[in-house]
Amino acid sequence: MRKPPIIHATRDIANSHFLRAEQLDLEFSNGERRTYERLKSSGLGAVIIVPMQDDETVLLVREYGAGVGRYELGLPKGRLDQDETAEQGADRELKEEVGFGARKLTILHNLSLSPSYMTHMAHVVLAQDLYAERLIGDEPEELEVVPWKMSELHTLIGRDDVTEGRSIAALFMAREYLAGRFKRQ
Repeated sequence: MRKPPIIHATRDIANSHFLRAEQLDLEFSNGERRTYERLKSSGLGAVIIVPMQDDETVLLVREYGAGVGRYELGLPKGRLDQDETAEQGADRELKEEVGFGARKLTILHNLSLSPSYMTHMAHVVLAQDLYAERLIGDEPEELEVVPWKMSELHTLIGRDDVTEGRSIAALFMAREYLAGRFKRQ
């Protein structure tokens, strides 16, 4: 196992209300030095929820993705609020985006977006034993909820409106967990 590089300095280079950019002066174990830039999340963390309507059906949402300029089909997700656990944040986001709460919430793992240049991490939370409850969220429009059979993930990933990598990875994690093949180490 390689030793991580020594960080000699960090400095902010740009800020927004959502992300901050910073530079890191690194020294690697072989003596090489480099300056890297990364986007640093200003939030408290995030959740991506795999809401299971029943043992075989996940609830997806269709939501506008400003980054790609179109509607995407994926999992509900959102940023954690102050003093909120991942489970609490997942339950709140589920109620806001899908109109359900969950009696059983299981953290499966964490996912990064682009570990080479972003610090953002999201907790993958499996939500089971759902019940109807809606909270008002911050979405500009009501999200379309789309039930999808877990046995049909292979057709889901071939769709042009399913490109968000965290949703795809979280769905496969949940499928493997539910089948008893995945355990976090």
